[in-house]
Amino acid sequence: MKTLQTNILLVEDDASLSTVLADYLRSKGYTVETASNGREAWELILIKHYDLIISDIMMPKMNGYELLKLIRAQYSHLPVIMLSAKTDRDDIIAAYDLGCDDYMTKPFSMDILICKMEAVLRRFRLINESEQTEWQLGDIVFDSVRQQLGDTHLSTRENDLLKMLCLSMGQLVDRNRILMTIWGADTYFNARSLSVYVNHLRKYLGEDTPIRIMSVHGKGYKLVSMDK
Repeated sequence: MKTLQTNILLVEDDASLSTVLADYLRSKGYTVETASNGREAWELILIKHYDLIISDIMMPKMNGYELLKLIRAQYSHLPVIMLSAKTDRDDIIAAYDLGCDDYMTKPFSMDILICKMEAVLRRFRLINESEQTEWQLGDIVFDSVRQQLGDTHLSTRENDLLKMLCLSMGQLVDRNRILMTIWGADTYFNARSLSVYVNHLRKYLGEDTPIRIMSVHGKGYKLVSMDK
């Protein structure tokens, strides 16, 4: 099925589920290692390379939220998918706020998990194609590796969105392309989320900078310099 080796760390304290899911992913061509709690997972992440982390939330020693905080503090571009029995709206929002790239509630379809994994991995490969990682936006420096815009630390999606706009400075970036690359699907709710993230970035850039994120109705966005 796969031509490139993809290294996955599966973090799950349910031994039966961990075994079944790991075996299934290996049957699809992925390389999989497992950890039974967040602390064990973090020790592995510090010494090994992984292309994707799939993590439960409720675990002993260190839960999934705590693990995600550590990952985002040190490995800002490491994709993370959360798997959890938690279906409460606030729990799901908390995971996204901490920087997860997708969230699936248990029980889940393994085939759909594969689709989400590939969408997340494809998104990160596209975003990381460019070698440029830093831009001067007026008086503010945007560092996409550190996810830093001036003194503001950006969330993963804020960072990826601004990087896409910077890579096409002065050119229209199609709304559908943004949604498919960063969110993995062009849906009404994702489009609403995109609008929120654009407003966040506009606020971070401030009114004093000559850099503006322009909306092109029905088409997308472009990053422009008002000095030109």
